[in-house]
Amino acid sequence: MIIKIYPQNPNEKAVAQVVEILAHDGVIIYPTDSVYAFGCSLKSNKAIERLRSLTGKTGSNFSIICPDLSTIATYAKVDNDTFKMLKRNLPGPFTFLLNASGKIPDKFLEKKKTVGVRIPDNAIPMALVEELGHPMVTASVKDSDEEEYTTDPSLIAERYGNAVDAIVDGGYGNNIPTTIVDCTDPEETVIVREGIGILQ
Repeated sequence: MIIKIYPQNPNEKAVAQVVEILAHDGVIIYPTDSVYAFGCSLKSNKAIERLRSLTGKTGSNFSIICPDLSTIATYAKVDNDTFKMLKRNLPGPFTFLLNASGKIPDKFLEKKKTVGVRIPDNAIPMALVEELGHPMVTASVKDSDEEEYTTDPSLIAERYGNAVDAIVDGGYGNNIPTTIVDCTDPEETVIVREGIGILQ
C-alpha cells in the first residue's frame, strides 16, 4: 500500500491511516530529511522482530525517531552539554548515540546500553510520531548491494511493497545518510560517520 503524504503540509487523515498501521504491529517505509527508512512502533515487539528480519540488522543498527528534546531525555540519559548540542542541531539530519534510559524496551536494546536518537527536519515523520504518541524505531532503506540508498518511492514500492504494510510516498528522498555522533562518553564527542549533517 502506497500512501501519499506531502511534507509541506501532511494530511491529517493520511497520517492517521499510517499511525493506525503502526499501532497494530505494522512496519512502514517513510521519508526522512536524509534517506528513506523503515519504521515501526517502539512499543511493538512483534514489529521490531519483523524489522530485524527485513533488514538483517540487530538492535545496535536501529535508532528511534522522537518528536522533541524532552522525549529524547525520557528515553536516553542527556547531560547539560549534550542537551545544548542537541538543541543546536535538531531537528536535523543527525543520529546521536546516547546512553539509554530504563524506558527503552529490552526487546529493542538486545543487551546493549546505548540508543541512537533522531529528530528529522521533515514534517512527515514528525507528524507520525506526534500522532503515535511515542517514538518509532527506524533503520535506513538500502539497495540490495548495501552500498546505495534508494531515493525513488516507486522503486522502493517495487522491492518492498509485499514486505511492509505501507510505503509513505513523500517525494524523492536524499541519498546521503545522517551524520552519526557518539555522545556516550561525557569526556569526548566523536563523529562516527560523516553524513549530510554538519555539526554546529
